[in-house]
Amino acid sequence: MNKTIGRYRWTICSLVFFATTINYLDRVVISLLKGDLEKDFNWTETDYANLVVVFQLAYALGMLGVGQLVDKLGTKMGYTISLTAWSIVGVLTALAKTTFGFGVARAALGLSEAGNFPAAIKTIAEWFPKKERALATGIFNSGTNVGAILAPLTVPFIAEFWGWQWAFILTGATGFIWLVLWLTIYDTPARHKKVSKEELDYINSDKDEQTEDQTSTEKVSWFKLLTFRQTWAFVLGKMLTDPIWWFYLFWLPAFLKAQYGLTGMDAAFPVAIVYTIASIGSVFGGWLPLKLIKGGMPVFRARKTSMLIYAICAVPVVFAQYLGSMGLWLAVLSIGFATSAHQAWSANIFTTVSDMFPKKAIGSVTGIGGMAGGLGGMAISSLAGKLFDHYKALGSLETGYYIMFLICGFGYLLAWTVMHLLVPRYKLIELSSKNAPAPVA
Repeated sequence: MNKTIGRYRWTICSLVFFATTINYLDRVVISLLKGDLEKDFNWTETDYANLVVVFQLAYALGMLGVGQLVDKLGTKMGYTISLTAWSIVGVLTALAKTTFGFGVARAALGLSEAGNFPAAIKTIAEWFPKKERALATGIFNSGTNVGAILAPLTVPFIAEFWGWQWAFILTGATGFIWLVLWLTIYDTPARHKKVSKEELDYINSDKDEQTEDQTSTEKVSWFKLLTFRQTWAFVLGKMLTDPIWWFYLFWLPAFLKAQYGLTGMDAAFPVAIVYTIASIGSVFGGWLPLKLIKGGMPVFRARKTSMLIYAICAVPVVFAQYLGSMGLWLAVLSIGFATSAHQAWSANIFTTVSDMFPKKAIGSVTGIGGMAGGLGGMAISSLAGKLFDHYKALGSLETGYYIMFLICGFGYLLAWTVMHLLVPRYKLIELSSKNAPAPVA
């Protein structure tokens, strides 16, 4: 089939994959430099948690605005502005001389990095039919893991030989390479010279989207979107599960240090293994619903069935502390399996937006959900910082981690239940101003 219809859409998917890789490479640098920066700036666990919260707050606020901006300006320009901004900020972080300066830099990074996922999800919706969107999302979303893998394999070495400032400069500068490729290669499917008629027809093959006006510039307000239970299902699903990923992202190196005394380059390989396992989950997470759809299962049911499986797979992380007492690699494999389940879940929860909403609203809905995820991330970061400081003072830091892993294990089942209760059956939302909000079936 690919030979008949063409496969240029996968070239576009690869561009989004590399942008997401850079996005995560830039944001996780600080977690790998935590030990060095704590010494230079005399940070406590709560100080570090506050910097994470500042990033997440800015990210959440940015998500709310940038999603609608991407819908208004279009994918190409929206992505260009966002990536240019976060690359510049990443480089300039090296100039921070105080904790306050770091806070300003992290806030600016969060605000600018917020554009990645609304632009990425909108790109996939524009370039792929529904049955392939979870797989394409899983592939580009695996860039989050690749970025998290590259970081521990490069950042500690750069910091050790050239100083922590150069870690920020070099990772931030990688975005400009992508920018040249994006501006050279990207266009919409209908206008792209390398897309055949057969592939364009395949991209636009979903019958429930064929009547949608792709050239419409009608503005869809957040208030209107918030009248739909479908919006709230996505928002609450993100709010309950995004924080778990934030916790793994910003505290995994700290856990390895607290539990096993690993720092710098010693922690690089275990962290890389965790995110390598997560990459497998991201791609598998997109493959499974495609397999179910090809087997005759309706798209939305295939999505929800897959998400339930991934939610169950996240539960065993509650035993990470117990397994960790028997050896480093049992803990690493346990956390790796949990991050794999998260990425599989993430590939599908993002795709529920394009399942339920017309393309002109995808950036906005994704942004609203991303904001909710950022706010949830702030809550879990604040909780983690206070828990760890409290139990560290009592000489029982492992108890704090046990509580956090318990939250991480059951968050997905709670999220799946909430989403199912809000949207038990599929219905595509109609957003034309000529129509009243469609009732939820």
